[in-house]
Amino acid sequence: MDRKKVTIQTLRQMKAKGEKISFLTAYDYPFSLLQDRAGIEMILVGDSLGMTVLGYSTTLPVTMDDMISHAKAVSRGAKHSFLVGDMPYMSYQISLEEAVRNAGRFLSECSMDAVKLEGGATMAPVIEKLVRSGIPVMGHIGMTPQFALQWGGYKTQGTDAETARKLISDAKAIQEAGAFAILLECVPAKVTELIYKELDIITLGIGAGPHCDGQLLIMHDVVGLFEAFQPKFVKKYLNLSPMVEDAFRQYHQDVKTSQFPAPEHFYLIQKEELAKLGV
Repeated sequence: MDRKKVTIQTLRQMKAKGEKISFLTAYDYPFSLLQDRAGIEMILVGDSLGMTVLGYSTTLPVTMDDMISHAKAVSRGAKHSFLVGDMPYMSYQISLEEAVRNAGRFLSECSMDAVKLEGGATMAPVIEKLVRSGIPVMGHIGMTPQFALQWGGYKTQGTDAETARKLISDAKAIQEAGAFAILLECVPAKVTELIYKELDIITLGIGAGPHCDGQLLIMHDVVGLFEAFQPKFVKKYLNLSPMVEDAFRQYHQDVKTSQFPAPEHFYLIQKEELAKLGV
């Protein structure tokens, strides 16, 4: 039987039943197609593509045009998963009007089902404006990469009572602003549990422990295609980098030694046609 498209209502029903939600990033057609086939309920076209695909050292250089291009490719591959477009740096902070315009592009141009933006209570007005404009929003607190310069790098958040209380307050503000879901990144498991108990909206985690409605991982971490570093919370299911590199080395060697292309790799022409060419 064909799978139905995952919607916000689907996700809320899963939460109500206690059914966990699988969530992965994707940045292109081939991998989004495979994730969709695998039954992944949610796909994030993350600004993490700056590091995993574009080769930047942070997510900050990623532009709206970058995100739109990759989101379009993902939507062509995933027809059933719930798709979330990640609002890149400076695409929603400048003004409410700019935020609506950019968020709207994800829905109108890329067939995304929602957008995600980083920040706590200070972003509540942006969330409210987007929701009033008909754009579903996922909040994102904890270790938010777009704010990493303020902390001196990528660091776990909520590790003391004061910052934990701040996270709980931010989570409530995001819910009150109308977000349908929230992502908690690099937050101690016990703090995540406290936040989870305070909220009615869908709670998702990446490096935030088991007390969530679902779990997110970066696709390139899952299949071993990102080598710069590996966070503690990552579970690597494959280690593709050495396998792919080995395939490239074999190809390189075959070309150098004329083992490729072999006869089974070329096209032939009939002898009579060659004769017409005077060969």
